Amino acid sequence: MPAPRSVLLTGAAGGLGTLMRDLLPSYGYALRLLDVMPVEGVRDTEEVVTADLADRAALREAVRGMDAVVHLAGISLEAPFEKILRSNIEGAYHLYEAAREEGVRRVVFASSNHAVGYTPAPAEGEPLIPVDTPRRPDTFYGLSKAFGEDLAQLYWDKHGLETVSVRIGSCFPEPTTVRMLSVWMSPADGARLFHAALTAEDVGHTVVYGSSANTRLWWDLSSARALGYEPQDDSEPYAAKLIAEQGELDRSNPEQGLLGGHFTTNPPIWPH
Repeated sequence: MPAPRSVLLTGAAGGLGTLMRDLLPSYGYALRLLDVMPVEGVRDTEEVVTADLADRAALREAVRGMDAVVHLAGISLEAPFEKILRSNIEGAYHLYEAAREEGVRRVVFASSNHAVGYTPAPAEGEPLIPVDTPRRPDTFYGLSKAFGEDLAQLYWDKHGLETVSVRIGSCFPEPTTVRMLSVWMSPADGARLFHAALTAEDVGHTVVYGSSANTRLWWDLSSARALGYEPQDDSEPYAAKLIAEQGELDRSNPEQGLLGGHFTTNPPIWPH
């Protein structure tokens, strides 16, 4: 498959979408932006589509002519099941149907560590968590990400539409908790990973964890590295300050000892 150049970025007005708007063009991508909310500060090089994932006609028009889709849209925290169903489950299905109908060959799907949120974090010296660990979603949100991974597998097996599902940890300019030292992905590494996911050959449906090369890493990045991802950042420079403020990680506390963190006990509710 030729390297994609035109990319539909869904969820472009969100936090991660805003970061990727700034970073992905440096890899040569022309972006078309989709969000249900207005996208601010539109550049001359960007196209914008304001539409809901429920609007199948608008979604099909948005994917038309695109080489690939980076699908970040949807509810990113916990919400009542009915809202998750409409936005994250039905919305993902509509996105994949539009891509199939328009002949788009590659999707990069924003999955989440919350698809495996009840998985215990490895203790020091234990093996890193592999991508084929049994899924243990911690919320309806995490459940929707598990569904999205299965949807991606179906569309690869049935229709030949390739996907890289990225189980994103925490993509922020810097980590803000001791737990985040293990799952943090710098925005620059996020762009590197999305670029690798867009350009790797013969991905079929590949699941990867999305984080930087953190000293305190919990999960196995080998499937991401196999795509050509070479993370450059590490959360460790932030460790001393965070530990001084918050104390060492308490693995007996589910909020610190499970992959899903506080989503397993007291998840933040959408809208935040």
